[in-house]
Amino acid sequence: MNILFPTSVEAALDALQVNPTARVMAGGTDLLVKRRAGSETPEIVVCLEKVADISCIEVQEDRIRIGAATTMSGLLDNTDIRERLPLLHRAAEVFASPLVRNMATIGGNICTASPAADTLPPLHVLGAEVEIYSFSGKRCIPISDFVVAPGRTSLASGELLGAVIVPVPQGRTIGYFEKVGKRKALAIAVVSLAALLRVERNVITEARLAWGSVGPTVVRCSDVESQLIGSAPTLETFRSVGESVRRAIHPICDVRASAEYRMEVAVNLLLRLAEQAADPTGIKVGF
Repeated sequence: MNILFPTSVEAALDALQVNPTARVMAGGTDLLVKRRAGSETPEIVVCLEKVADISCIEVQEDRIRIGAATTMSGLLDNTDIRERLPLLHRAAEVFASPLVRNMATIGGNICTASPAADTLPPLHVLGAEVEIYSFSGKRCIPISDFVVAPGRTSLASGELLGAVIVPVPQGRTIGYFEKVGKRKALAIAVVSLAALLRVERNVITEARLAWGSVGPTVVRCSDVESQLIGSAPTLETFRSVGESVRRAIHPICDVRASAEYRMEVAVNLLLRLAEQAADPTGIKVGF
């Protein structure tokens, strides 16, 4: 395997143009494992660890630009992420182990396009966009349009994920992230739920919900969100939308859990969200 180490975005794009079948690697926590298992055997890998332009975090008025090569540890150590995007910060906090977080990147977690990716549900409810580079220029698309299927993104040949643009929630919001795994730590999510609620005078005025591991990609349920708006944040309110959740998600059976179990957990996580919404003391994170 031949590994290339470009030091700029331009050099990385040039390497991809010269080697159209090359794989892109940042931390390598996914690609190298697959290579050792023999499921992926790329001849050329373009490693981004020396491209400084895509490994920094910048505050831009009401949004934060996160370079795609920013590690999970980098997210945890950044004050702006912790204070202004606590939902994303908490998702990074329960991501794998400290050693893996030191190498794994947010861009890698997105581009792997796993239904169980920890950062994807929070990025969906936060309304994130991805910034994509190519020799034709730069384009931005919603995160919901980027991951199109398990293991597949909308990146075209010669394109590179450069950054994630995340709007900072304004005003008082209730953030919630919980993932359920087969063990208490270092677990791949069997089901996860990220939520962002706005409650004013005991009435839900905005609701964003995103489930992981219950469909081919992250599942946003607009029907459930619209049903919650205008209601009081009570247990009964959230229980009443359970059937809508069941219709919206399409979990599978695999070695980690049955489809039936995933269905029940997805609904139960919504009930746990109800507890947080009824007593909003800040962001709620469970594992």
